[in-house]
Amino acid sequence: MSSFKIQPLHDRVIVKPKEAEEKTKGGIILPDTAKEKPIEGTVISVGSGKTEDNKIIPMTVKVGDVVLYGKYSGTEVTVDSELYLIMRESDIYGIVK
Repeated sequence: MSSFKIQPLHDRVIVKPKEAEEKTKGGIILPDTAKEKPIEGTVISVGSGKTEDNKIIPMTVKVGDVVLYGKYSGTEVTVDSELYLIMRESDIYGIVK
């Protein structure tokens, strides 16, 4: 658990998306409308786990993990002018090692 202002419930996690690229590899500056949505971010807070058959299955991801997720996964929320995503752990494809 963390001291983040929002505590996700059950199998949900809060992710801080990686900043979108400002330039292409060739050096062209991208306007906001042309930037790709990030698919990588850092886990900020995690819930207690999924409940199945009255048992809590612990979360696989933990605070600080860098994860890959679907381009349109999660719900965007703004806390202290910072953008975060709240998503289910099942929306996360993997942990970047």
